[in-house]
Amino acid sequence: MADLKPAAKAGTLSDLLVRAAAQKPEAAAIDFLGRRTDYRDLLHAVEHTAAGLQAAGVKKGDRVGLCLPNTPYSVILFFAVQRAGGIVVNINPLYVEHEIHQVLLTAGVSVLAVTDLAMIAMPAIAATRDCPIHHIVVCPFTEALPWGKSFLFRAFRTRELVRFEHDARLVRWHDLVATKARPKPVEIDPARDVAVYQFTGGTTGTPKAAMLTHGNLLANLEQISERIDGALTGPQVILGVLPLFHVFAMMTVMLLAADRMGMMVLLPRFDAQATLEALRRTHVTLFPAVPTILTALLRQKNISPECFTTMTAVISGGAPLPVALRRQFENTAHCPVIEGYGLSETSPVLTFNPLNGARDGSCGLPVAGTELQIRDISFPHQRLAAGQSGEVWVRGPQVMLGYSGGESVENPFTKDGFLRTGDVGYLDDDGYLYLVDRLKDIILCGGYNVYPHVIEEALYRHPAILEALVIGVPDDYRGQAPKAFVTLKEGMAVTEKELLDHVGQFVSKIERPREIVFRDVLPKTLIGKLSRKDLIAQEALRNAASSVPERGAVS
Repeated sequence: MADLKPAAKAGTLSDLLVRAAAQKPEAAAIDFLGRRTDYRDLLHAVEHTAAGLQAAGVKKGDRVGLCLPNTPYSVILFFAVQRAGGIVVNINPLYVEHEIHQVLLTAGVSVLAVTDLAMIAMPAIAATRDCPIHHIVVCPFTEALPWGKSFLFRAFRTRELVRFEHDARLVRWHDLVATKARPKPVEIDPARDVAVYQFTGGTTGTPKAAMLTHGNLLANLEQISERIDGALTGPQVILGVLPLFHVFAMMTVMLLAADRMGMMVLLPRFDAQATLEALRRTHVTLFPAVPTILTALLRQKNISPECFTTMTAVISGGAPLPVALRRQFENTAHCPVIEGYGLSETSPVLTFNPLNGARDGSCGLPVAGTELQIRDISFPHQRLAAGQSGEVWVRGPQVMLGYSGGESVENPFTKDGFLRTGDVGYLDDDGYLYLVDRLKDIILCGGYNVYPHVIEEALYRHPAILEALVIGVPDDYRGQAPKAFVTLKEGMAVTEKELLDHVGQFVSKIERPREIVFRDVLPKTLIGKLSRKDLIAQEALRNAASSVPERGAVS
């Protein structure tokens, strides 16, 4: 049995910055569109902000919502909340009003931080109705920009900034950080005190907050370091185009950079050309990404190996990485693309491929101190042997304390402390994990379990396919049948029959899609992952509205 003791990274999350500022005060901590902040100044900003939050009434355990794009404010406020003893509630700034409102109420947020960009601030502030929000901290976007970009934004894009009406709850950033006092010490128990409420669909798809402790997150940092030591030595330059409100970027960009005393290169949103420019300008060494970002970069005409000359690795997470996409990107970038696997509930990393020697289709070996088992879906007391697919169960120091809300929400833990992930996969003889699909995505086809991911992998083997998603649709004979949706690479053409014949080489007759629909675009989540849930909703609406087949579909 694996050693499940918490990893030996001492202290609290805010201690990461204290250590970095003490050892490398003049090293660059953040590059935001060319404006750099060193570790000494970052720590000072965090200390002043933490003191301001305490002066505003934030006490140990209070929830502070961060509804921000990637900016220095995101980093400063994250560590300041930890220093003040509060709990960060990560909020997607592209959520609509009712989604933000649900998060604020569910998490019990008392202080909310927003930028003054109108598209973010207006729905966020409107969402505070009927919520016990005591303060709304307003972070001026233009003041985070380099001088030239700030001047141009004010001159030509000032309409994108909101003019706030009088609201007694509003706290200007400069007023929050005006104090020069140090924050009051707060005693933190890393094993029990929650650092982050990370909202997730959970194992049942219902949004809820995973409670991640200081110990969970620090343990996962230690686990990642153990896996990459020897391949990634010294400070890293980490590209932060994935949003920091997402647990994957929070860990692999912000916390890993601070732990390694490296520089996080932050972009406020994903833009393929801006990403390539940042890669060239800052000499990035580590690039956390999701597969759709890699796909988008490959479509750029000016992508070349020169963009990646300093790159040690691309870390792909958040969604399954098609083997064909991995190989294509590696051939272009001349650096390894390493797939990992994790959940919001696990801080997030559970498995990780070695930087040299990744296995096709695998998301790697469990990180240190993590026990991973495959259990029979119908008879969960049965542990399955290598090569047999079942539900993934995990246990380790990075696994959350639980969901907020106590007994009113699901308990995903077994009696012996394993987290049931809701994912289906298998282990090979060497312990490498291969994911098959989500339990909730399985298509029940004539009494057989059909896994959409298997069909999608077959589609990706065709050179014309850019993106693919498979869902289950009603079928009079089999109950459900797989239906595929694809987009094609620019300049490529293929017929539905050709694709069906191609897929038939790699899947059984029961897994063969009933039809294949060609789309210009496929739905994606707000962080850029292909969204099966949205595609299912679109398909349900289409069936309700019309029985006319879509372009390219054959009834």
